[in-house]
Amino acid sequence: MPASATHGDVATKFSETVGVGNLLTGDAITEDYCHDEALTGGLRRPGFVAKPATAEQVAALLATASEHGISVTARGSGSGLSAGARPRDGGLLISFEHMNAVLEIDTENHVAVVQPGVTLSELDERTAAAGLAYTVYPGELSASVGGNVGTNAGGMRAVKYGVTRNNVLGLQAALPTGELIRTGGRISKVSSGYDLTQLIIGSEGTLALATEVTVKLVPRLTHGATVLAPFEHFEAVVAAVPKIIGSGLGPNILEYIDNLTMAAITHSAELQLGVPDAIRDTAEAYLVVALENRDADRLEGDVETLGELVTELGAMEVYVLDGPSARKLIEAREKAFWTAKAAGANDVIDVIVPRTAMPEFLTKSREIATETGSGVIGCGHAGDGNVHLAVFQADDDKRHDLLHRIFETGMALGGAISGEHGIGREKKAHFLALEDPAKLELMRRIKQSFDPAGVLNPGVIFD
Repeated sequence: MPASATHGDVATKFSETVGVGNLLTGDAITEDYCHDEALTGGLRRPGFVAKPATAEQVAALLATASEHGISVTARGSGSGLSAGARPRDGGLLISFEHMNAVLEIDTENHVAVVQPGVTLSELDERTAAAGLAYTVYPGELSASVGGNVGTNAGGMRAVKYGVTRNNVLGLQAALPTGELIRTGGRISKVSSGYDLTQLIIGSEGTLALATEVTVKLVPRLTHGATVLAPFEHFEAVVAAVPKIIGSGLGPNILEYIDNLTMAAITHSAELQLGVPDAIRDTAEAYLVVALENRDADRLEGDVETLGELVTELGAMEVYVLDGPSARKLIEAREKAFWTAKAAGANDVIDVIVPRTAMPEFLTKSREIATETGSGVIGCGHAGDGNVHLAVFQADDDKRHDLLHRIFETGMALGGAISGEHGIGREKKAHFLALEDPAKLELMRRIKQSFDPAGVLNPGVIFD
């Protein structure tokens, strides 16, 4: 902060923008604003927490922050896993908790227009009433749409519907210069200059802050079924995935869960799946496949076809779960992070590789874990190669070496460090060391163009 501006001067400007009751400073800033859900890095106490109610207020806050060189971090629900929503000490945290309205459900164009603080559960409730659905489910329904935009969130349904990038049609965004822009809209394609919507999505709050989001909706299919298929060897699980995708059955969930993770999540959820001990003790991994249809008879036929297919592909048995068991298993899988956290995991990562490379990646990751005296277990989106690993290694240096080698292995196989959690602050050192320097320099120039004062989420993605 320039010497000519005191903390009190800046606080006055911020409070004039959002109102005295919507600016927190000092002891009024609770611990909840000092972190996200990343397992490493500790707490960071912002100097200011502002709660704007309009896009214009967000733009004004950014203009003041740029003028005085104050770092800005955006916060939706604080459910991120890479410290991208963790503020800087003394900086400004913009909380979107008051910008949480579903502005419109457009049933003709199949879009919803929402503010960034709307949670996925709130949006799901509103779209369900219209027979529609927003299909991004990153595993935590308390997450906000704005947070989805920041990290390009994915989730289990990405195998059919894609990630946030495939489901956001347009944005209103505040630039750190104090300007508001609109990108995209209620249109399914655009070929008019650079696609700024896609550039902002996944930028982790380092380029602009979304103040309004137009998302794509699809008809909500009312009939669904979940199939659980244990396999004796993980390689057979992965080999089955392209066959299932190529079958035309169109699964909306296609997950693998290793045996240790399955034991942990079923225990924590007190879930009985009816799998005999003999199979449970010898299965190395499971496939979870969910199908949906608008017609119950067609769904039944698809489930029968799927059962025959996975049996041919080496499944030890096929279990069609009843409604309550299926919901509990999917919910338990979605909450695998919380299970890992409760079990004492030191980190959770989400490397993505080509799905055919998953066996090699997991084999090498486990070898690296053994060499470093660490534990690595996991599950993931088998349909798109996004591997989620819980890492158990308390020593910071050993864990850094372990993660670096795992990330390096994934990239060597044609993958990337993160498929949906983002780089944030916690994966930055690995990202900068392993990524192409020419790409990094181009990203820095883009950052400079959007944010000449360098105030938006400094320390995220870049130093």
